[in-house]
Amino acid sequence: MPTFSKNTEPALPRTPREDDLESRRDSKRLRRLLLIAFGWLLALLIGAGVDALISVRRLDRASQEVSRRFTARNRALSTIVVSVRIYDDQLERFLLQDQLQESAPDPADVTNKIAAVRAALLDFPPDRDSDEQLLLAAMQQQLQEEETSCAIVLAWRSDLRQQRAHQFIGQQLIPWRSRIFELSAQISSLDERKLALENLAVATRFQLLESRLVWLVSLALIAGVLMSLICGWYILRLERQARLRYQALARSRLDLESLSARLVEAQEEERRSISRELHDEVGQSLGALLVEVGHLSKLVPPDDRVTQAQIAQIKSVAESAVKSIRDIALLLRPPMLDDLGLVPALEWQAREISRRSDMEVEVHSENVSEALGDETKVTIYRLVQEALNNAATHAFAKNAKVTIAQNSDKITVEITDDGHGFDPGRQRGMGILGMEERVRRLGGTLTIESAPGKGATMKAELPLHKADSP
Repeated sequence: MPTFSKNTEPALPRTPREDDLESRRDSKRLRRLLLIAFGWLLALLIGAGVDALISVRRLDRASQEVSRRFTARNRALSTIVVSVRIYDDQLERFLLQDQLQESAPDPADVTNKIAAVRAALLDFPPDRDSDEQLLLAAMQQQLQEEETSCAIVLAWRSDLRQQRAHQFIGQQLIPWRSRIFELSAQISSLDERKLALENLAVATRFQLLESRLVWLVSLALIAGVLMSLICGWYILRLERQARLRYQALARSRLDLESLSARLVEAQEEERRSISRELHDEVGQSLGALLVEVGHLSKLVPPDDRVTQAQIAQIKSVAESAVKSIRDIALLLRPPMLDDLGLVPALEWQAREISRRSDMEVEVHSENVSEALGDETKVTIYRLVQEALNNAATHAFAKNAKVTIAQNSDKITVEITDDGHGFDPGRQRGMGILGMEERVRRLGGTLTIESAPGKGATMKAELPLHKADSP
């Protein structure tokens, strides 16, 4: 039993419009992706900058706070040390006033100095740790003991002061002062260690900030590199698409030019064929008709006026048809273009235009060779024909001038008229497009200068090929 496979319809080929729509959709998606990526990269950079700024400000405040606390402790310790030294000097002068033979300080002043030391000790910053608190407590206890001993010394009589002054100074005052200075040095050393630790913590935070910034910058650089690669790929893709489209347009233009050339050739061949057919077939037939009408007029009696009038009418219509057919054949493809050359054909065309319209046409030629190629002659003839017809029909010109000149490498055709003029940039009909196409096929250039109310000038320059050289 035969088996039948399932019919599958072949996929239809994509049209250029569908390819273009798909390309546009891909481009839109890619542009959207690029915009999102660029926005994310910009947000990352702004976030990194703001975070770095905030972190640096925090580190700066922390560093200033550490410096402020260290400065406050140093200032407090300096005040304590200076106050203790002043107090010791005052007390020592009080005890040795008899030996120094100078005025002794008042005991009240000495008591005020010890009060100043106590006040400086109380003004020490409150943000202290346990070690500092123990050292300050020891200093305060030492100060309390010394204050008690000094109260007794200040109450000595003069003779007792002279006997015990040196002993008190050597056994109590100097050790007490040394003890105070030692405790101050320990507190200062402890503050320096705390300062070093806090500076280390600030440095550690700064290193963390630096590491975070390096990571963010690296991430931004990687993202930038990826974006550059994506943009490069996208640009290359667009360039490839543009190159393919340009190649397609170039091929289409070449195809159109080739088609236009074939159409022009076919048109000229068809005109030549129609002109020949009108001249050879229709013209000959109408000529034979005129001969037969002449024979018929001889067979009809002269006194038959009605019949003779009808024959004369038929003969007149036939002669008019012959003349019209001859004119049409000449306009389609004048035989003189092939028989006599380009300049006589242009002069005949100028006479015909002047005869059929109110425009006077002059033709001037200079060094025009009769050995021009057929394509060059036809192109020049059609250019002049189209320009003169436009000047007579649309511009209502009264005068026109055709100038054709040839040199060693090109032939120049210039047609000027005094008609109404037009705007070449806006008014471009099929006639002008046809003239441009003919000139372009031969590798020439066509320029049109005109303005409303100022007439028109058309100038064509056609390169000469080997076949066109004299």
